[in-house]
Amino acid sequence: MNLDRQRLLFLNIGHTFDHLLMLLFPTIVLGLEDEFNRPYGELISLSIPGFIAFAAGTPLAGWLGDRWSRNGMMAIFFIGIGIATIITGFAQNTWQIAAGLGLIGVFASIYHPVGYSILVEGRDKVGRLLGVNGVFGNFGVAGAALVAAVLMDLVSWRVAFVVPGAAAMLVGFIFIWHCWKYPSPPRKKFEDKVIENQSLEIRRRLIIRILLLMTFCVVLSGVIYQGILIALPKIFDVGLGKLTTTDMDTGILVSGVIALAAFAQIGIGWLVDRYSPKLIWVLLVIAQLPFMALMSFVSEAGMLVVSLAMMVLIIGEVPVQDVLITRYTVDSWRSRIFGIKFLLALAPASLAPILVAFLHGSDGSFTWLYVVLGISALVIALFVFLLPDPKILSGQINKS
Repeated sequence: MNLDRQRLLFLNIGHTFDHLLMLLFPTIVLGLEDEFNRPYGELISLSIPGFIAFAAGTPLAGWLGDRWSRNGMMAIFFIGIGIATIITGFAQNTWQIAAGLGLIGVFASIYHPVGYSILVEGRDKVGRLLGVNGVFGNFGVAGAALVAAVLMDLVSWRVAFVVPGAAAMLVGFIFIWHCWKYPSPPRKKFEDKVIENQSLEIRRRLIIRILLLMTFCVVLSGVIYQGILIALPKIFDVGLGKLTTTDMDTGILVSGVIALAAFAQIGIGWLVDRYSPKLIWVLLVIAQLPFMALMSFVSEAGMLVVSLAMMVLIIGEVPVQDVLITRYTVDSWRSRIFGIKFLLALAPASLAPILVAFLHGSDGSFTWLYVVLGISALVIALFVFLLPDPKILSGQINKS
């Protein structure tokens, strides 16, 4: 295996660990109610510091990746998140659990801005690579509940933290052993002079336009993704009828839909490398609308099919966004830009539960949630249409 493939493997495994370790607690918490004599609502709130740190830490992690060392930051990610997860497994009270989860979130925030920057640096076509990496990340999302449940049933909730944390540390030590082999390509920087007869002022206006439009698109996409992800277990619990008889059945089907939908990122990444990412993004968000409308009228097997199609389109947006960011930015700033992007994308995670709770109907339906998310998809399509073609900036932003 050559050096490039080795590094890609480490990055993909890192993405799995990032989401898996962040999402162990929502399942582990089910085994803590009796031990700590606390209700579920109080215990699940202990995860809030972790999710805040996961989002808030991305800009700083990106800045350090650009200004210091991306390989060094990835080593800190693997070792740090492993140690933090192990420490959480030894917590003796709820405050220690909250602190441990917050520490996991701090180290988890490193992966997206730094890992994505390493993944795309020095490459022209990155859609397929981002798609494959996204699949590994979704494996972590889908597998967290299974890993936590199995280790809890076989041993204890503490081991459900310690074993995955130790595995992350082991990968980290192997990464450190190999990372010295990975040379970093020279990073391209902005030029201050006028390029291709376009003034610096025009270039600045284009960049401001891109930043504003991409900000709105990323935030609204995050609202849609987090809203559906949070509501899906309840949607299945109400709508699948005889297909689910226990909470475990519902959880398995939710994980299965997410895992299957994740594979769409590979195909969409391949398309983005060959066709306009703007056009593909617009088509993806517009195509979500009929499936959101159908979700209110289908049940059982029909709901599974419609929800899978909807999740394919929603998850499929991710590599398109990241390809556009890659094409709009220079490498010397890319970790910081990715850090801001993921801060904006992850911030809705704290707002989505409120939105879902507010729009959840008394009859168990989510009709108004689909309406709000459908309007958000239309707004995204409009803003993406207004984005300038990345080729306009190819002689500026990508000029070394």
